[in-house]
Amino acid sequence: MTLWRNTLLMMKYILVTGGVISGIGKGIIASSVGTILKSCGLHVTAIKIDPYINIDAGTFSPYEHGEVFVLDDGGEVDLDLGNYERFLDIRLTRDNNLTTGKIYQSVINKERRGDYLGKTVQVVPHITDAIQERVMRQAKVSVDDDGIEPEVCVIELGGTVGDIESMPFIEAFRQFQFKVKRENFCNIHVSLVPQPNSTGEQKTKPTQNSVRELRGLGLSPDLIVCRCSTPLETAVKEKISMFCHVEPEQVICIQDVSSIYRVPLLLEDQGMLEFFCRRLDLSIEMRPRKMLTKWKEMSDRSDRLLEQTSIALVGKYTKLSDSYASVIKALEHSALAINYKLEVKYIDSADLEPAALQEEPVKYHEAWQKLCSADGVLVPGGFGVRGTEGKIQAINWARRQKKPFLGVCLGMQLAVCEFARNVLGWEDANSTEFDPETKHPVVIEMPEHNPGQMGGTMRLGKRRTLFKNTSRKLYGDAEYVDERHRHRFEVNPELKQHFEDRGFRFVGQDLEGERMEIIELDDHPYFVGVQYHPEFTSRPIKPSPPYFGLLLAASGKLQNYLQKGCRLSPRNNNINLNWMGR
Repeated sequence: MTLWRNTLLMMKYILVTGGVISGIGKGIIASSVGTILKSCGLHVTAIKIDPYINIDAGTFSPYEHGEVFVLDDGGEVDLDLGNYERFLDIRLTRDNNLTTGKIYQSVINKERRGDYLGKTVQVVPHITDAIQERVMRQAKVSVDDDGIEPEVCVIELGGTVGDIESMPFIEAFRQFQFKVKRENFCNIHVSLVPQPNSTGEQKTKPTQNSVRELRGLGLSPDLIVCRCSTPLETAVKEKISMFCHVEPEQVICIQDVSSIYRVPLLLEDQGMLEFFCRRLDLSIEMRPRKMLTKWKEMSDRSDRLLEQTSIALVGKYTKLSDSYASVIKALEHSALAINYKLEVKYIDSADLEPAALQEEPVKYHEAWQKLCSADGVLVPGGFGVRGTEGKIQAINWARRQKKPFLGVCLGMQLAVCEFARNVLGWEDANSTEFDPETKHPVVIEMPEHNPGQMGGTMRLGKRRTLFKNTSRKLYGDAEYVDERHRHRFEVNPELKQHFEDRGFRFVGQDLEGERMEIIELDDHPYFVGVQYHPEFTSRPIKPSPPYFGLLLAASGKLQNYLQKGCRLSPRNNNINLNWMGR
């Protein structure tokens, strides 16, 4: 491996494009490619390109592109960067998410400063050059704890080939392949092979058309990854090979699988690593890799699970599961750690409100039936007043029925509101976000928030929390933890003592002791709220402690786990719960 590092002359770039439809799974493919290469000991980084004009994802509704993922440096980015971090166990920065808005903003700023010396500023060469410069610069930034510069950069181009928004990026990479030389650049094209129910036949025409369009724009795919519902038939693979100008071995099939963690294994089984060694001149040893062995064990264990636990997810964006992508992954990681199947019961919080009983009684009763039959309750983050009273109803039920509860960000703030109303007797207690005139403002706007602007004005990124009690035990008895935040409002510190006198403990605070970060309730099996978003740092074999605690409590195993010194049974020995200084 030392010989390989010394002989490396240039960064290797792998571009992942997509055709036919968006949302085809490019992010999972890109993450899986990186996982295979990292399993060989290479340092891998990833870049996501989004062709929209927004500067970042911070102002999106979750119904637009799914959740907004938050990085250590406070970057609000596309959810695919969450996949990269979870699969590769790396830490990315805001510059790993490149948008049309960022590129145009930088070029226009340079033009205003006179950097182009009076030239006409055009898409080619100025925009395309800016794209290439950004990619080459960011590819060299270390994303691992050891600080070593990456050797491979996986780049995912969002959208589909042919979109007018992505044309400057396609042109930039057409030029880029010659700038970095053929042996350092590879293109993977992800396409759909539909199988209509009427005939049951796998259709290749959409893939042929997509590849033809990509080739017409100057990029020839080295690998064609076909997404299909069932394994690709040999005749279909040969047909794609013939019409798309690649060898049959360069047509990779990724059929629907039971777990996304099987995707790296599928890619490796079809010779992707051997292809990269030849195509990109990678001098790596072809020995069994420990990292992929863990992935296989994890995938096999996931398929063998028999016991099941259910979590009621009470939110306002439940119509699109991607709105809570990291939350769902964190729950899955924790469920797998205790060898349980996970059932997520999605509940629109508005359906729990008394008004719903009059307007839509069927939805009201269905929502309450889901809530009452769940083993645990999770209220995730969110913005806006809609559905907040329904979340408070769910929190009240979980507190009174002693059901395991986890509140994240807004979920924690509403737990404070619920306790103030129903235990302290402050009937109008609320957040000033929802009721600026409340006489009991238990949640208030942070002093540094700028209300005149939306984008990038929240308390964002990694912040330190000092804590104690159950939460501390779940974090390996550490004195502090570094977690990612995304909020504009906070618990009113002036009212802290009123809550603590009644057993509602603020067991985690910031370094100054002014911001309430973690709550716990006395005489309850698991009633925890966190101001930060622990789901953003959850990993498949390193589950997030607050979510892990929720699943342990929901399955009736929390007390036993704590009594054993926070140790799992031997069959879970691949799970890493040492989060000290995370």
